[in-house]
Amino acid sequence: MKKKNNSLFKKLISNQIIIPIAALVVLMLFNLGADLVQKYIMHKDVISFFAITLGTSAKGFPVLSGNLITIIDNASELAILAIGMTLVTSASGGQDISVGAAIAIAGSVILRVLCGGDTSNTSMQAPIIVAFLIACVVAMLFGAFNGILVAYFKIQPMVATLILFTAGRSIGAWINNNELPVINDIEFTYFGGYIPGIPIPTPFLIAIACMILIWLVLKFTTLGLYTQSVGINESSSRLNGLNPAFIKFLTFVILGVCVAVAALIKVSRISSINYSVIAKDIEMDAILAVALGGNALSGGKFNMAGSILGAYVIQFLTTTLFRFQVPSSALPAYKAVVVIILVVVSAPTVRNAVSGYFAKKKAKEVA
Repeated sequence: MKKKNNSLFKKLISNQIIIPIAALVVLMLFNLGADLVQKYIMHKDVISFFAITLGTSAKGFPVLSGNLITIIDNASELAILAIGMTLVTSASGGQDISVGAAIAIAGSVILRVLCGGDTSNTSMQAPIIVAFLIACVVAMLFGAFNGILVAYFKIQPMVATLILFTAGRSIGAWINNNELPVINDIEFTYFGGYIPGIPIPTPFLIAIACMILIWLVLKFTTLGLYTQSVGINESSSRLNGLNPAFIKFLTFVILGVCVAVAALIKVSRISSINYSVIAKDIEMDAILAVALGGNALSGGKFNMAGSILGAYVIQFLTTTLFRFQVPSSALPAYKAVVVIILVVVSAPTVRNAVSGYFAKKKAKEVA
């Protein structure tokens, strides 16, 4: 029985998704402990971190509120980006650092189309679906540009995407003539807020739809298998009839679609855009989500569920820090600590040490 338990524990430790699950459990216990300290030791009458209430919005719609709702709402764009970033990382062994700038471009395109070319218009001049589809095409084109540099010109992903990272926000501002268009149509706010009669944040519902879609794609197509094969051994996958360059290229295009969806949510939240601030540093969070999901940043095998869960863990951490009034300017420092811990835990030396410990223990039991 003991031998069986040791084997089960070893399998659990070796599973990729254990890292984000463990991080989530630690954060939940930390906040639960803080609640108990404030209530029973400090004797403060405070609302629990995990409390969820049903209230009404400014427009009279029923909405859910609370820290957990804030987490699933604000992490939606990051979870969507984590899907595309996971595929790019798996196939190319690198990361796209231009997704924040690409969101600025796609968001600017959406507002440009909705304003009908006149940024002074406050009502929509085109259907939202048309604006979104055009933004998808534009984001896919920029993703294709990055993909060509990486797949066909053999440029390291971070270097290749540095071009768009540097110029993207300027391109977004140029699209709208350096003006800040505003859309006052209430229907446009639904994508970044709440749909009347549905108390759950719309961004979370969009994220769920994206998760279901990628699950279907990975289950009923060979995209996941081909992506991992190219990331593990490009030469071997080529000998087996695959086209590694095209598969890498395709992952960057898919990431472009994820960028367009995230851009729609971002601009819908404020019905406008701020080119220098929108999605600032989100590329770093997307990379961290992939790492937190237990995926190797050098490419190869991936766990999509781990990356998505990692995105929500990051937002859980951010919300926890805000609870303790940590300044937003200090958040990167705390995230850096998380990265250091992840790098150490995921290091081959540490994993080999853990495996060696169980191997020696098993040998002693056999002896």
